[in-house]
Order: sequence, then structure tokens, then C-alpha cells
Amino acid sequence: MTSNGRVAIVTGAGTGVGKYSALALLENGYSVVLAGRRAEPLEETVQEAGELGSRTITVPTDVGEPAAVASLFAKTVDAFGRLDVLFNNAGHGAPGVLLEDLTYEQWKRVVESNLTGTFLCTQEAIKIMKNQDPMGGRIINNGSTASHVPRPNSAPYVATKHGITGLTKAASLDGRKYNIACSQIDIGNAATTATDRMSTIGALQADGEVRIEPRFDVEHVAEAIVFMSNLPLDANVQFIQLIATKMPFIGRG
Repeated sequence: MTSNGRVAIVTGAGTGVGKYSALALLENGYSVVLAGRRAEPLEETVQEAGELGSRTITVPTDVGEPAAVASLFAKTVDAFGRLDVLFNNAGHGAPGVLLEDLTYEQWKRVVESNLTGTFLCTQEAIKIMKNQDPMGGRIINNGSTASHVPRPNSAPYVATKHGITGLTKAASLDGRKYNIACSQIDIGNAATTATDRMSTIGALQADGEVRIEPRFDVEHVAEAIVFMSNLPLDANVQFIQLIATKMPFIGRG
């Protein structure tokens, strides 16, 4: 597909949800800036894109570092001149240990990646989007079903994902005057390497048992990201929850 003239940044674009979302945006005509901590997975995403890779740049970025984030957005403008979509996808969890046994460093690492990183990227995106012509853009945050309910032994991840929901709402309000739409996608059990354990070993449940959990094709997440990105700026999917139909999410346990 030829370029549609629109530019997107995807963080965590080397693997999983970020990778497939970046590829889907490329297939829909976007130029895509691929950001992530490690250069090699980003280059692998470019290779998988084939000829469409000519519409990408890769920027190794630790989203928890303000200088690295500022550099990411500056390089985006230098390469493509504007920014239409930011998908704040980068993040990770802490080891699944008892809350009282978590170290401060484990807590801090998750907060910096998931919440501070999303804030820093959102801030830089707003600076660009409010000053470009035409003004505006779209910010999509990766929330997770953890933004609604916790799994056992996941306090740092759950806390940051609840924080993402608050940040999404605040950015939606503060972005209105600049024609910036902000939305959130909450994903439950997309089939990526990060969730392989769920379909083989299983996942710890609230009752203390470990059970195999169903997953769904990660391509459906990518399709949702493209749908949200392609909406005109006078329409917004504020929150979307995309889960495996039979995962243990709805109900009491």
C-alpha cells in the first residue's frame, strides 16, 4: 500500500503487540517510527515488513528516560515532519513474588517503564501535535485487563495499569483544546511470547491453583489499533477491552 501521509510512533515495537501493531499500521499506509529498548528486535520488525520497511525508522529508546524520549520524538519530526498517532505500548511486569517481598528496585523499574514512560511519551506527543498543521493527533495507551482487576502477586503492574487509566482520562481532557484524542486498549491474553506460559504451564489463579488459560490471535489487537488510529479526530474509542472469550476475567473466583 502507498503512503497515506500519516505518521505513527509505536513503543515496544520489537515484539508482541507492538510489533504486530506496527506492521499493521505500515500495511495501512502509515510511516512508522519503531521504538524499543533493544535495536535488534526493532530491525527484525523492519525486515518482516519487507518493502514497507522503507517507511520506518528505528530508534532504540528507554521510555523511562526523559532524554531518550525527547530524542525519539525529535527524530520522528526530523524524519517525517509530523506525528499523527502515538501507541504507548512499551512496558513490563515484575517477578511474580509476594507483595511484601518485592524490592524497591523491582517496583521502581515497572513504574518507570509502564507509567512514567507513558507520561513522558504523551507529553512529547502533545508538544508536537498542538503545534503542527493541521493541529491534533491521537494517543493510544496500552492498559491491560490489569487496569480493572489484579492477578495474584502483580502489584507493580496492576498499580501502573490503573495509573494508565487515569492518565488516559486526563490526557483526553487536556488534549481536547488541541484536537488530540486519547484512548486506551485493555488486552487480555493475546497470543504472544509474553503469554506462552499461559497455554503451556498455566497461570496462577486467585484461589491459588494454576490453570491453563485460553488466548486469542494477536493480529486482532493490531486490527483494533488500526481501527482506532483511522478514526477521524472528531470521534474516539475512549476504552476498548479485547479479551479471550473464555479467559477467567468475568465472574467470581
